[in-house]
This record gives sequence, C-alpha cells and structure tokens, in this order.
Amino acid sequence: MLSPSAFDRYKATVDLQPDDFALLDHVQEALPLVADVSHGDLLVYARADGGAVIVSHATPNPVPSLYPQSQAGRLVRRSEQTRIFRVLNDGRAHQSVSGTLLWGAPTVQDVFPVRSPDDRVIAAVSLNMNLIEHERFQRRDSLFRSVVTRVRDQGFAGKLERAGTLGRLTEHDGVLIVDKNGIIRYMSSIAENQYRRVGYVDNLLGEQISELDTNEYICFRAMERGVCLEQRIQEQDQIWIKRVAPLFPQRRRMGPFRGAAGLHDAPEGAVVFIQDISEEVRREQELKIKSAMIQEVHHRVKNNLQTVAFLLRMEARRAAQPSVREALRETIGRVLSIAVVHEFLSRGDSSDINIRDVCNRMVVEVAGGINDREKRILITVDGATFALPAQQATSCALALNELLQNAVEHGFIGRDEGCIRVTLREMDSSMVIEVADDGVGLPPGFDLRTSPTLGLQIVQTLVRDDLRGQLQLANGQGTIAQISFPKELCRPIG
Repeated sequence: MLSPSAFDRYKATVDLQPDDFALLDHVQEALPLVADVSHGDLLVYARADGGAVIVSHATPNPVPSLYPQSQAGRLVRRSEQTRIFRVLNDGRAHQSVSGTLLWGAPTVQDVFPVRSPDDRVIAAVSLNMNLIEHERFQRRDSLFRSVVTRVRDQGFAGKLERAGTLGRLTEHDGVLIVDKNGIIRYMSSIAENQYRRVGYVDNLLGEQISELDTNEYICFRAMERGVCLEQRIQEQDQIWIKRVAPLFPQRRRMGPFRGAAGLHDAPEGAVVFIQDISEEVRREQELKIKSAMIQEVHHRVKNNLQTVAFLLRMEARRAAQPSVREALRETIGRVLSIAVVHEFLSRGDSSDINIRDVCNRMVVEVAGGINDREKRILITVDGATFALPAQQATSCALALNELLQNAVEHGFIGRDEGCIRVTLREMDSSMVIEVADDGVGLPPGFDLRTSPTLGLQIVQTLVRDDLRGQLQLANGQGTIAQISFPKELCRPIG
C-alpha cells in the first residue's frame, strides 16, 4: 500500500504498477547524490493523461539550481519537452543543448530512461546542466567522469541503496576512487591536500588503502554490504565526514551479490567523498565555550545581585526610620528583578528571554515580599507568550516589578484581600502587558505626567527609552496599568 506522500507523488501518473512505484522511490532516494556529483538539476518524468508529470526534482548542492523553485508536480505537454516523450517511447537516452533556463545561460539536457526489471520504460530522468558546468566536467579526469556516469546509472537503476542517508556533497570535498582490492585508482587534488595534512606527502595512487594509518573501514564496509554509508572520523587534528558509494559492474560479469536491500552484482570498487569539517567543528566548539562562559558570567551576576539584595535587606532591618526601610525595600525589589533576567540568561544559550516566564518569576518575588501577611492577595499571569532581547527584558522586568509593588502597596488600603491580574496581549502592531487589580483605584485628580512617585517615573523612562512604548494608567474595577510597545521588538518562542 502506498504511503500518503507516495500517493501524492504518483496520483497523476498512468501505466505504472505497484512494483514501479517502489523502484521509483529507490531512484528518487538517490537523486540528491546524483545531482551533487553531476552538478545539474534532475527531474523525473512519468506518463500522465495528456502528457507527463514531474514526480520529483532534485537540485545540485555545489552549484546553483537552474530553476527558481521546485518543478515537482508540474504537468508537461508533449510540445514542451519532445525529448522526454521520445525517451519514454523508445527508451534511448538523448543529449542536446537546449534553450535558456535562467540568467540567459545555455544548458545541456541529458535524458535517460528508467526501466523496470522486465525492461519496460516507466519514467525518464532529465539531467539539466549549465553549459559552462558541462564543459568543465568534460575537462575532468576520464576515470572520474566514468565513475560519475556509473553513479548516475546506478542511481537511475535504483541500485544506490541507502543513498538517502548521505549528507549533501560540497565543492570542497575530496574524492577517492578505489577498486575492489582497496587500491587507490584516482585521487582529486583536494583529497591529496587532505591526506597531506595528516602526513602523507607522497602520491598515493596505486597504494593499498588498508595500509594507510587513516581510518578507511567505512570504504570496505560499504563494498562488503553493497550500500552507501557515511561516517564521521577524526584523523589527528582533522575531522572528516566520509561518504561512500559502492560501484557495481556496468554489465553482469560476476555472480549475484545480496546487499542490504536486495540482489546485486558484487561491487568492483567504491567512490569516497571526503568533507573536511575541522574548521566548522572548531568554530562550534569555540562558540560552545564562549556560550558556557557567558552563561557562567550571568550566573555569577545573578548571585552577586542576590547578595546585594541580602545586604540591603539586612540594612533595612537595622534602619530606624520607616522611610529608609521603605526605600531599601523598593531597591531590593529592583535589584532582584534584574537578577531574574540574569538567571534566565544563565540557563540557556539564547539572549532572548521568555517574558511570560519573567512575569511568573516576578509574581513569585513580589508575593514573597508582601510585608502584611494578613492580606490575602492573589496574583495571576495569563495571555500570550513572547520573548524580548536581554536589555528590553530587563527593562520589562523592572517596570513590571514597580507596577506590581504599587498595586500591592496602594491598591488594597483598608482591605484584607484582593486580586492582581497580569495579562500579556498581542495586538495588530504592538504587544501589551497589563497589570490590573480590583482595589481602590487611582486617587481623584491623579495625573501620570505630574506624579512625583519615583517608581512610576522609573517605569515611564524604561518604557519610553528601552521599549519605545507607552505607559497608561486608568481606573477600572480597580487600577489598570498598561505597557504597550512595538511588536517588532519581540522574538518568536521555540
């Protein structure tokens, strides 16, 4: 039974049998590898009512695609691609220079048949190459060209088992070609430089690969199993990814060989692609070290801020004047709100902070700092989830701390219980953080612009300068404070 994805690929085709679908799946699995070694776009055509349908399109990795977007699923009429229908009908490969596809560049089109085991032509594969790439390929070593042809033919025959597990090739990959006895028959200049960096300064052509001190196990394993394999290895200070494709005889000269996925001739060699990722790995390790150091710095800053808050708390207990104790308590809250952001920064490798998580932590800090334990004040957080960069997140935490402290201290005068709701909302072009209580509300004649309160002055400055937003205060069931700022400051979560 076909999977839903396979059904979508083949639903427009005609004259195909279930076994043909399985063969075409094997062909399509190998297309990325074949496109990379051929430096061209590969399009698989199957017969459809009134023409042919492109069931798959693979683009080359080392060179730009000739097409601005995938051609898979497109229906083609006979008048558009006469060579495709010629191959579908007579089963003979065709090559010609076609018109321009992109950037005004002439292209070379090779069209090959895909045959079923009973020799029916079930599809045609078009290899489209930029003419310059085609001429460059013709100047390559004849052995290399013959191996590329063999890899291509094996791919179109469905013999490149597990080719889909290989990573994409790059223009900087070294290439080795070895025979069934492990003798190196071809070595690209890039591969020569790669082996020179691990101590082999002499030409290795004709050498037995098993006698090298490098790890060549993957090559023999691929030939033994008759499948494509990939392995990451370390050679001294070099880190390589080796991708190996077995090479089967072009004609049946040997007895049958049962590989991992079926009956094939025994491989008579292999082609090895070597990608040097040493610099990428080193850069990645350096970034991890820097990230760990930055996280450690944030962790120490958080600890130091908590120590400062502890010292201020001790001073507040010793202060004789209530106004001094209140000023120190407010300062403790501001210091701890900054510490909350550094705590989040110390946990992850991103400089973006989840503001809803910050709100939850600020609620815990403020609820834990309520002096009057007789008051039962419930503080909740709900609404949207979004992130802000570290600087804006710090300003947001400081502003939220001030608004929560104001609500706790001034919103429930003469009352023993109440509720404060922190709500995060996403509007068309802005984000809103609302702190609403069901307390006594704003005093008559209150004007935010002339308010002498230091906390509200701090909030206005932070919102205006760091968040490029606005602060609004109004009466509702109690007091409603809203911070709004442009949505463009936010980062997606995940």
